[in-house]
Amino acid sequence: MPPVLRDIHEVLRSTWGYEAFRTKQEEVVRGVLEGRDTLALLPTGGGKSLCFQVPALAMGRLCLVVSPLIALMKDQVERLRSLGIAARAITSGMSYAEIDNALESAAVGKLAFLYVSPERLGTDLFLGRLARLPLGLIAVDEAHCISQWGYDFRPAFLKIREVRERTTGVPLIALTASATKVVADDIMDKLAFTGRNLVRGDFNRPELTMWISQGEDKTGRLLRIMDKVAGSAIVYVRERRGTVRTAQFLAHHGVNAAAYHAGLPTAER
Repeated sequence: MPPVLRDIHEVLRSTWGYEAFRTKQEEVVRGVLEGRDTLALLPTGGGKSLCFQVPALAMGRLCLVVSPLIALMKDQVERLRSLGIAARAITSGMSYAEIDNALESAAVGKLAFLYVSPERLGTDLFLGRLARLPLGLIAVDEAHCISQWGYDFRPAFLKIREVRERTTGVPLIALTASATKVVADDIMDKLAFTGRNLVRGDFNRPELTMWISQGEDKTGRLLRIMDKVAGSAIVYVRERRGTVRTAQFLAHHGVNAAAYHAGLPTAER
């Protein structure tokens, strides 16, 4: 177990300005700091990122974050940098020199967080630096993607096991907001957990209402819902163009609406 250099509450307070953890966050953080592989099953908006960011900063060692979503990686890196924390993300749009520079910065201890896609783990450039990375923690975001029983299986996630075999003794935290018992067990198996440690948050959100409707005249029914249900609403669609069309339709009918998708500029998001 790596030495804990800082108190987790001091890290939380001085970095993010929070006086206390949310439900289950502290249990997850303490499990990680005790060196236990941990699967954190927490709802969206439940503060999953703090579950690996706090212990990594408390350790004072590099945290390797494996994430399938470039937009999410960029958002988290920008957020960490705004807090004065050294973080980099390696993405497909970077040149060889930029990737090499990011990996070397991580290897010599200049970074607190290095974000990579699962596909990056199998490259010669990454594997050549792996032994030199001063890892204290491996974090796997959207961990359901490693399960063949999950809804978004991504084979490249299986490369994480190879990384674990080369970094013996480094604890791993896997995080997801969606996993049945079968999927959770599969995640822990595929990631070679040294012991079963599942922390499940409370998914009861009484302030939220979900309306699922089938049939014709979807836009008409959407307008009627907007008219009758108070508060803000999120409309999920399958593609970026759909978000724009839906937002334009709602705005045309007097509903204050905007489209949000991964292709928007960072400032606009």
